[in-house]
Amino acid sequence: QVRLVESGGGLVQPGGSLRLSCAASGSIFAISTMGWYRQAPGKQRELVAGFTNLGSTNYAASVKGRFTISRDNAGNTVYLQMNSLKHEDTAVYYCNAVQSRVSYWGQGTQVTVSS
Repeated sequence: QVRLVESGGGLVQPGGSLRLSCAASGSIFAISTMGWYRQAPGKQRELVAGFTNLGSTNYAASVKGRFTISRDNAGNTVYLQMNSLKHEDTAVYYCNAVQSRVSYWGQGTQVTVSS
């Protein structure tokens, strides 16, 4: 049982930056992976960035070089630094954690990139 709460979304102009935060609470033992997904209008949910169970990172090709995933020392908060934002980045962003083969999701936070 893991609770995930995202924050940091909002409206930003193209080329701007946002940092999303995901705070994990509850039974947070043995979380194997954490990451960020997004779902844009009319599209399926996709992986944006994530940590593997070995601590390495994966990024969608569309965000490589612009987004950075990180975590605090305790490992209970994951961040997504988003730079050089584009209109195509507009989506609801979801935090995800996997524990004991069960996937947990946050409520989502809206990111809108618009002039």
